Amino acid sequence: MLAVLDAFDASHRSLSLTALARRAGLPLATAHRLVASLTRWGALERDTSGAYHIGLRLWEVATLSPRGVGVREAALPFMEDLYEATHENVQLAVRDGLEVVYVELISGRSAVHVRTRVGSRWPLHATGVGLVLLAYGPPGLGERVCARPMRRFTERTIQDPARLRATLAEVRRTGIAVSDRQITMDGLSIAAPVRGPRGEVVASLSVVVPAAEGRAPGLIPAVRVAAHGISRTLAAG
Repeated sequence: MLAVLDAFDASHRSLSLTALARRAGLPLATAHRLVASLTRWGALERDTSGAYHIGLRLWEVATLSPRGVGVREAALPFMEDLYEATHENVQLAVRDGLEVVYVELISGRSAVHVRTRVGSRWPLHATGVGLVLLAYGPPGLGERVCARPMRRFTERTIQDPARLRATLAEVRRTGIAVSDRQITMDGLSIAAPVRGPRGEVVASLSVVVPAAEGRAPGLIPAVRVAAHGISRTLAAG
């Protein structure tokens, strides 16, 4: 069953049964049996076209991971405060390999549309939270990302290694990442690091606003304060 689930990634969010079998390296009959079982449990869902995608129940189980739960519980009060101050999307993410995983999201009806949801994964290079987690990641992480093709979502997505290195240096200098229209052409995210008890960066907090409104400079202090508050809570934990 794990081979079936592992067939999904950021570039393959929806798969036909045939594609699932091929990516999982399974005979079609075996894949059909496993997919049926996973669908009944809720780990997979089938859309109107017949393709499968990760189901809501699996996202719910994933949020119980100890690495995400402690940070999420510490972050929620500060995320709620940040949302009340901005009325925009507030997101919390952790790193898993070369991707970010969103562990909490607060959004409102009037907020700019985002493509993320709890449990979703996105490449490190293309999001505000990802740039923070990449900038403060272990030695060599940035070069691993630079050595691979960087997926393009919009015309503004970072794809050049030199540009990514310069961006990460700026994140480390300022403690803030601004991802301007990298995922969608109407969204801009402002992200800051969340540190654990030993000072290590364990997560990233962001707010996503309409790119055209020019609000980023005024929101940086609020994002920074909220991230520091979460860090203090974790340190006292």
